[in-house]
Amino acid sequence: MPVCRWLVPEFHSKQIPPFQTTLRVSASDISSSQQTLTVSQLTVQIKNQLEGGFPSVWVAGEISNFSRPQSGHSYFTLKDDQAQIRAVMWRGTATRIKFDLADGLDVICHGHLDVYAPRGSYQLVVDQLQPQGVGALELALRKLREKLAAEGLFEPARKRPLPAFPRRLAFVTSPTGAAIRDFLEVLRRRWRGVDVLIIPARVQGDDAAEEIVDGIRMANRLLPPLDVLVVGRGGGSLEDLWAFNEESVVRAIAASRIPTISAVGHEIDVTLSDLVADVRALTPSEAAERVVPSAEEITTRLRLYHGRMRAAVMRRTLLLRTRLKAIANQRPFRRPFDLVHDRNRRLDELAHHATGAVRRLYHDRQSRLAMTAGKIESLSPLAVLGRGYSITHDAMSGAVVHSAAGLQVGQAIVTRFAEGEVQSTVESITSGHP
Repeated sequence: MPVCRWLVPEFHSKQIPPFQTTLRVSASDISSSQQTLTVSQLTVQIKNQLEGGFPSVWVAGEISNFSRPQSGHSYFTLKDDQAQIRAVMWRGTATRIKFDLADGLDVICHGHLDVYAPRGSYQLVVDQLQPQGVGALELALRKLREKLAAEGLFEPARKRPLPAFPRRLAFVTSPTGAAIRDFLEVLRRRWRGVDVLIIPARVQGDDAAEEIVDGIRMANRLLPPLDVLVVGRGGGSLEDLWAFNEESVVRAIAASRIPTISAVGHEIDVTLSDLVADVRALTPSEAAERVVPSAEEITTRLRLYHGRMRAAVMRRTLLLRTRLKAIANQRPFRRPFDLVHDRNRRLDELAHHATGAVRRLYHDRQSRLAMTAGKIESLSPLAVLGRGYSITHDAMSGAVVHSAAGLQVGQAIVTRFAEGEVQSTVESITSGHP
């Protein structure tokens, strides 16, 4: 969270030296006096007179030399531009004060005068204390800040980044103030590719907060949507900047859907709008510097990138060219057809070997086939018939007749010879061997 520097008036009053005097007393004076008082007796009389004469008093002044030891009592000096008085606020009263006391705070104190005999000094014993003037604004600002901080409106996690190259932006501010002139001048000098919409609003006075809220809401309703929203004004006193501390303005900025820049006042001025915005700019001029890039810087950067890319391409080209030369000097690229010729030669050798193998296999299979055919031929019944034998089978069933016992008289049989066949009928059957 940004460090908040609260604005309080500063007074440089002259330190009042202690009252000093020289009392010249002669012996005759002492002898003629009615009564001689001791220091204690005189102090008691002063105490009675002073405390009796000022039993209740309201005193306005600025707090300085404030301290609060471990006892819990508060000690400070109440001063204006011409005098000062010591004051004390006992612990019981100090615990009832709902805001922090600090040097520079203007207050109104109620209490009574008290004479502190051991030091012969008097002081104001405060039983009531309230801020006045700027102190009241300071107190209200602190309380509102604590309230909004408790709701998480100032958390860094809520902050949104600004677009790198915005095209449309709006500025909620007074159209006649120096803030908008400074903003547009810096914007024109840095970057021209952006459209600026000025949403007029009073930035000081009773109705300023309401107009600023209306301007923020209007910016969020525009179509097409804006890229960036700027809310701000020039510097001024705490009273002048108070509109940007109003709760309605802070909540409007927090609810904005557009990334928002708060550009309120000068460097020493910090408002609640600065804390809730996505980006805080110290001045409207700085807001222009943060919302758009510098054309000169972009050009310089592009030139730098161009030089780097050119050098990188040259290095890459040189490297690839060296690698290409190395590859081109290798044998396959110097004599590319040698490999083809070697493969052709190898192919011819394989074809020759394959042809010889096929031929040998063919002759081998042919020889084996001839041997098999000879065996089959030797076992063939036709070959037996060729040697003068015949085969007889039943004419009806085709069954081979193996012996005469299987025939019957009158049965039709067929006898096959090596060449032709004869059909006959059994007339007689003779059993046994001839």
